[in-house]
Amino acid sequence: MRLKVIKRGPNDLEIEIEGEGHTFCNVLRKELYEDKAVVYAGYTIDHPLVGIPRFYVRTDGSESPEEALLKAAQRIAEKAREFREQFKEAVRGYREKRE
Repeated sequence: MRLKVIKRGPNDLEIEIEGEGHTFCNVLRKELYEDKAVVYAGYTIDHPLVGIPRFYVRTDGSESPEEALLKAAQRIAEKAREFREQFKEAVRGYREKRE
């Protein structure tokens, strides 16, 4: 993944997220909308096979777009850790039942 800032305003940010697609962008967009300071979060991909996603974030000014993105990334990472632990436990339980 490679990030490039395209445009920066007082309450808005536009970045390219090279190496990612709809899956990651949708997770990020959904998580950003959990933040009350986020007014808009969305992305476009010009071409489904070779396009680089352009991601847009706008806040109400109570926090910067960068802060909102960092907080969303932290929440996504925590959810991924929780999933990993629960998955490992489920696999362990399944194996124990079969033995």
